[in-house]
Amino acid sequence: MTRVLYLYGGWPGHKPYQVAAEWALPIFKDLGYQVDETNDIFTLDGDLTGYDLIALNWNNALLSEGLTAAQETSLLTAVEAGTGIAAWHGAAAAFRTSLKYHWLLGGSFLEHPAGEGVKYPYRVTVTGTGHPITAGVNDFTVASEQYYMSVDPNNHVLAETTFTGEHLPWLEGKTIPQAWTRTWGQGRVFYSAVGHDLDDLRNPDVTRLCAQGFAWAAR
Repeated sequence: MTRVLYLYGGWPGHKPYQVAAEWALPIFKDLGYQVDETNDIFTLDGDLTGYDLIALNWNNALLSEGLTAAQETSLLTAVEAGTGIAAWHGAAAAFRTSLKYHWLLGGSFLEHPAGEGVKYPYRVTVTGTGHPITAGVNDFTVASEQYYMSVDPNNHVLAETTFTGEHLPWLEGKTIPQAWTRTWGQGRVFYSAVGHDLDDLRNPDVTRLCAQGFAWAAR
């Protein structure tokens, strides 16, 4: 059976416990995965190589937050050996001082130009057609935080969004990836930027994208 370590918690504004109970855990159950839940980042100190997937929904919203050297090494070692990573939204803003974590993830949150927590409607366009993660996933619109990010050019981009310039005129027409995959050694990594609000995640296309992303990333 596929074993999952699901780390969630941190900043309460993302409602990580509600997301776990009402969205993520039901998806893992439907996939038939065995899940170990944790709200303690010190869980990452241990040997993680026995897990097939590590799911990350953690963000303390602190610029000074970071993994210890031991935690970062444990995480990267497991993924290099074949453990997958599935992460969404605030995971790209977590552990800000851990550069190798963001290298592993493939990107880092920079800002939401419309403002923190602002339910700004924006379009997400599926670009990675033909990939098993995007099968049956349509372009969609959410009213949420539109993430502007720094992204590794080696990522395989699955979906992207274009900024209108309404809030920062110099961003008009600029396109930023919103979902991608990558590999780290033998491990697969999947990330989706959508997910500030439970309503975002409940969008059928977002749920399908993530569920298929979880399945793809797992060893």
